[in-house]
Amino acid sequence: MAKKILLEVVTPDKLLLSKEVDVVVATGVDGEFGVLHGHVPFLSSLAIGEMRFKDGNDTDYAAIAGGFAEVTGEKVTILAEAAELAREIDVDRAKSARERAQQRVEKARAEELDYLRAETALKKAMMRLKVAGRAGGGMS
Repeated sequence: MAKKILLEVVTPDKLLLSKEVDVVVATGVDGEFGVLHGHVPFLSSLAIGEMRFKDGNDTDYAAIAGGFAEVTGEKVTILAEAAELAREIDVDRAKSARERAQQRVEKARAEELDYLRAETALKKAMMRLKVAGRAGGGMS
């Protein structure tokens, strides 16, 4: 039987998750990476993206909005600016956030305002909706 790795997801507000899992897959700024027990230690900046983790036959998902991942052979620590487990995402609130962000992006383009900030808000909202849709699904 393969050894498990401890996954901890921490935001500025709380410890979101602390669980032993078989595999963690997260989205770094240079692309997606996967971690198993015994992985070589490394640090990675995280992009706005999806994180998934598998424990036996169960796969769970989380939306991660930037931060850092620290990997040791025994543990993965995700220090996220914001993070939500798929099953905890309020889909109606996320849809409203996406609509507001889309309007901000269009306004920023038209008025030459802070386009990058508006685009980041849109990416976060879209990622939350994507991850919320995965609740109860399998690892892809």
